[in-house]
Amino acid sequence: MKHQESERTFKDPVCGMEVSRLSAIDEYEYRGKTYYFCSGGCRDAFAADPEKYIRPHRQHGFKPR
Repeated sequence: MKHQESERTFKDPVCGMEVSRLSAIDEYEYRGKTYYFCSGGCRDAFAADPEKYIRPHRQHGFKPR
C-alpha cells in the first residue's frame, strides 16, 4: 500500500473556504505571508484591504485596538 500524503489546506481569508495550494485559484503575498483564494474575486477583495480580513494574534499579551 502506498503512503499518500494529504495536501495541506488553507482557509480563504475572505470567504472561509478551505483550499490547498493545488486547488487555489489565486494567491497573494502580504507582509511575508502567502494567502490562498478560491477565486479572483476573493483575492481582489483581500488585496483592496488586507487588514479587514486578517485577525490579530491574541497570544503573548497582544491586545487588539
